[in-house]
Amino acid sequence: MFYWFMKQVMVGPLLRLLYRPWTRGVEHVPEDGPAILASNHLAVIDSFILPLVLSRKVQFLGKSDYFTGTGLKGRLTAGFMRGVGTIPVDRSGGKASEAALNTGLRVLDEGDLFGIYPEGTRSPDGRLYRGKTGVARLALESGAPVVPVAMIGTNIAQPIGKVIPTPMRIGIVFGEPLDFSRYRGMENDRFILRSVADEIQYAIMRLSGQEYVDIYAATAKARIAAGYTDPTESAAPGGRPLPDVQVPEPPPVEPRPSVD
Repeated sequence: MFYWFMKQVMVGPLLRLLYRPWTRGVEHVPEDGPAILASNHLAVIDSFILPLVLSRKVQFLGKSDYFTGTGLKGRLTAGFMRGVGTIPVDRSGGKASEAALNTGLRVLDEGDLFGIYPEGTRSPDGRLYRGKTGVARLALESGAPVVPVAMIGTNIAQPIGKVIPTPMRIGIVFGEPLDFSRYRGMENDRFILRSVADEIQYAIMRLSGQEYVDIYAATAKARIAAGYTDPTESAAPGGRPLPDVQVPEPPPVEPRPSVD
């Protein structure tokens, strides 16, 4: 109920007004039953904009720090994160990835939508980076379809370091669901997991039109912080042929009918 109130009454209308989200392929998201929404990750605002265009609840993972703040600000932050469907997960320690996996499996077992960013962190420069294999394990263990998603323009509205995004049109493109049932029971095979993760990133690349870099985003961030200039050439996940893709553009705005 709180999620519905925040989305429909509090946060949703304001975000729709400021960012006028446009979509393509939203019909690819199942109307019921579990599904994994695997998206590129360009800005913090991604997790708030994506659920706006769907009638179903989408749950993401969030740092437990968002839910443990004190004072009025801490309570407001925790309430907001819960209201938009964020699930707190402790990302510290060696069992963090296992906790995230189990949380995702629980959401999918309940028949809901689970949002995940295979890159593991925001892109430092707008390019698409290698996907971690957690999304592959989640798909194989749950049996849920994976819907690739491309966020368009959120990195322009909210570059890294910018707290309040600039109002502008933001796009969300959904691809056809990916079925990995052929690999069921092989979730402990690291080669299968890498192949599945690469297939998901390739689908996202084709939707988003992003340049792909075959290293992890966290590694790229560390190199950038160290002043390293990345000479990586354009590639495609898993050694696939480089597709001819372009960043999608919003549909033309239909002119308003004239009033005589």
